[in-house]
Amino acid sequence: MGANKAIYLSTLGCRLNEAELAQWRRGFFSAGHRVVDCPEDADAVVVNSCAVTSSATRKSKRLIRKIHRTSPSAHLVVTGCFASLQPNMAAQMLGVDLVIDNQDKDQLVNRVLCHLDAGLSPTAGAEPHAVPMYRQCKTRAFVKVQDGCRNQCTFCIVTIARGQERSRTIDSIVSEVQSLNEAGYNEVVLTGVHLGGYGSDINSSLPELIQTLLSHTSIPRIRLGSLEPWDLSADFFTLWDNPRLCAHLHLPLQSGCDATLHRMARRCSTDEYEKLTSIARDTIPTLNITTDLIVGFPGESEDEFAQTHAFIQRIGFGHIHLFSYSPREGTPAYRMRGAVPKDITRDRSMTLRATADTMKQHRLLQEVGKIHRVLWERPTQLLDRYIWKGYTANYLPTTTTTPRDVEINNQITTVQIKGINDTFQLCGESPAQN
Repeated sequence: MGANKAIYLSTLGCRLNEAELAQWRRGFFSAGHRVVDCPEDADAVVVNSCAVTSSATRKSKRLIRKIHRTSPSAHLVVTGCFASLQPNMAAQMLGVDLVIDNQDKDQLVNRVLCHLDAGLSPTAGAEPHAVPMYRQCKTRAFVKVQDGCRNQCTFCIVTIARGQERSRTIDSIVSEVQSLNEAGYNEVVLTGVHLGGYGSDINSSLPELIQTLLSHTSIPRIRLGSLEPWDLSADFFTLWDNPRLCAHLHLPLQSGCDATLHRMARRCSTDEYEKLTSIARDTIPTLNITTDLIVGFPGESEDEFAQTHAFIQRIGFGHIHLFSYSPREGTPAYRMRGAVPKDITRDRSMTLRATADTMKQHRLLQEVGKIHRVLWERPTQLLDRYIWKGYTANYLPTTTTTPRDVEINNQITTVQIKGINDTFQLCGESPAQN
């Protein structure tokens, strides 16, 4: 029989990549193998690469080279968007033994094990539905529910890298969430390349999936990943009548100017976005909305930037992920004229970042004095006390302190918010004093 194997998993990029790593951990574990914390200890290393920007591609290459230098005797497996977009380049990199396309990720565990040893039989298999708790995250688990995207935003390479939309069955997702809950996880995050498009290929929908999970699982929290605003109808927000669905929506905006949105091939105007967020907030009183913005998109004039700046202030966001536009060969935007000089992009980014920080502080200040339920994560030690970090249901970062003999890791407790600190986190009253 084949020997028990040690596997090291590494990723760059999005939450979907993290969700895939979590699936592979469970797959290797269920097959009777170990997932280790250091590449030096591994028989095989799997790198889930990213290529959303040119910088991400360079980082993926550096990571592959670094892992080969660190663990030259380990079998090196590369998958992800870089491997799918440039498979020949990935295969020719020093030390790479196997390249697995995004389309074949569901078979990754079997392919890696077969590559290690044809006919491999692990010495001790785990129960089929067993789910390990990992050091990386013991509170929330990312659950990949679909892959691929039918949208064709002009700046995005992911549609090409990930291919056509493919949804998992509701039964398989329910089973996974149940297993995670039984293993001790208190929150799952549903992720996908085009999460709002879930079910379009299997005669289902995201609302049906959410309703089924709320009805057929008991996990305390269900959180949604990024959702394109044009996928959401007004009645979608009534799902939040169930408090187990976390009151946080990440709705990518990308630009607050309709002319820029048109060049991006975004399917939602600023007027539609504003109406949608207004309906969402009216329906879900505790809702926290976060977003993405791209600064310096080709052709972005001073007036277009000013429109974006004014629009985000009018909407108000709990947090903004800011990205400086990065030309990505293979996308329509790569061929567009009107490149914005880097120094102008940098100055605009600084302006938006200052505004985003002000909005975030204002959003947090609104919570002072309120009561929240917080899911706590691993602490840091300070003399005779622990400092805990966690998130409210509406995804506001929160801290509290407890004596060292109080254990609240992976627990959801009620706290009253006393203030905010200089790193934009809520400060909650110690659960020990509640």
